[in-house]
Amino acid sequence: MQGTSNVTVRAIAFLDSFCREHGMPSTLSVEVPEAGVTAFDVAEMVGLPIRSIEGVFHNYSVSGLDVVVRPGDRVAFVPYGTPGSHPAFFGPFVTRD
Repeated sequence: MQGTSNVTVRAIAFLDSFCREHGMPSTLSVEVPEAGVTAFDVAEMVGLPIRSIEGVFHNYSVSGLDVVVRPGDRVAFVPYGTPGSHPAFFGPFVTRD
């Protein structure tokens, strides 16, 4: 598909378990347009439960679901209750209202 390329997507902690339970890999490559899409869109594309996502690691930085993901990026979705996502370690995730 012209004008698209891949991003690496990873589901961690409880989202990893969700993927396994649903026969999905927890690390995969997803095709996105060159202009990018939001992390929310990527999560929907791969079938993750949006309500379970607290935040996103986008290219190793803490972000929210509104961050724009472009080809070549790395994204990891972090669910609520993940010990390493505690604000004392990374600062607060940008969460939905």
